[in-house]
Amino acid sequence: MSRIIITCNKRLAPFLAMEVKELGFVPVRVFATGVELNGSMSDCIRLNLNLRCASQVHYSLKQFKAEDPDQLYRALVDMAWEEILPHGGYFTVTCNVDNPTINNTMFLNVKVKDAIVDRIRMERKQRPNSGPALDKAVIHLYWKDHDAEVFIDTSGETLAKHGYRKIPGKAPMLEALASATIMAGKWDRRSAFINPMCGSGTLAIEAALIATNRKPGLLRTNYSFMHVLNYDESVYKTELQQIRNEVKEVEGLKIIASDISDDAIKVSRVNAKLAGIEKYIEFALCDFEKTNVPEGINGVVYFNPEYGERLGEVQSLEETYSRIGDFLKKKCKGYTGYIFTGNLDLAKKIGLKASRRIEFYSAKLDCRLLEYELYEGTKKKGKDA
Repeated sequence: MSRIIITCNKRLAPFLAMEVKELGFVPVRVFATGVELNGSMSDCIRLNLNLRCASQVHYSLKQFKAEDPDQLYRALVDMAWEEILPHGGYFTVTCNVDNPTINNTMFLNVKVKDAIVDRIRMERKQRPNSGPALDKAVIHLYWKDHDAEVFIDTSGETLAKHGYRKIPGKAPMLEALASATIMAGKWDRRSAFINPMCGSGTLAIEAALIATNRKPGLLRTNYSFMHVLNYDESVYKTELQQIRNEVKEVEGLKIIASDISDDAIKVSRVNAKLAGIEKYIEFALCDFEKTNVPEGINGVVYFNPEYGERLGEVQSLEETYSRIGDFLKKKCKGYTGYIFTGNLDLAKKIGLKASRRIEFYSAKLDCRLLEYELYEGTKKKGKDA
């Protein structure tokens, strides 16, 4: 048993913690960019295959004090790396450092790599291979002030990308973020999910994956934990079979995704097929105002419109946001509306009062998921979105 740190993008931690608890784990700590718990390498395998909102799953090897790079090197070269990395193996080093002696993380990566290589060369008389690729063993160093900790990054490539989006499309939403925003809303995973302006289809696809309980591990075959000594393949195969068994087919699930761009719809169809859920999504090539919103049933309508980065774009988008507001008011009564945006001034053009404003980041952009209760009958127009 050891310390496990599961990282995520900023503001996703509450939703990551929710997932961790649903898997039966008890978080020791939830912080701005992750969740801490205690567990085994086998637990890391389970976490990697199941989590939608995570970025990396780090398994702690050692905590120690280090004043400078030389002390760091000595502490690392004393570790039994020959018991962690296989003969003829390949490893990568990543770092998260905040230490006054370091102003170049590349230098620190090399220092860590040198310690590992020197130790293995002393023990095996053989030099391991190393480089930047994340598809084999990954060693991660966290070093803040005088406190250092070294981990096996059991994930390797980030978990935040779920593996189906081979063609990303224009300005796509990160899959982990899309999952978290869906979890943050009131969708019950059975009623209609309407996604006008769908772009590359990420939101509609994530909705289908969540509703049918298809975990990200079904779409990925390589993790860093597979490239360290004492990897128990039977644990991986058992967990993989478990998540396959947990997939459920949802009769009558209605997910509608539309876009005015023919290319966007083509990309979305390809991505949905790769994700294995194309039968659940009805794609439509049309302006968002023409999107089919089934009457007499409830559900959610979710927009992720452009935010506008230049003045001319913002001015043209004002009309778009106003039209979105009219569409929600006129065609979506009885639904719950969601708009994800990084431009709150544009959101004011929607003309509806948001019942909730949930904070997120998209890359480094401060964003909000705005929720609107679209009641039957007349809805008064609010001044602020």
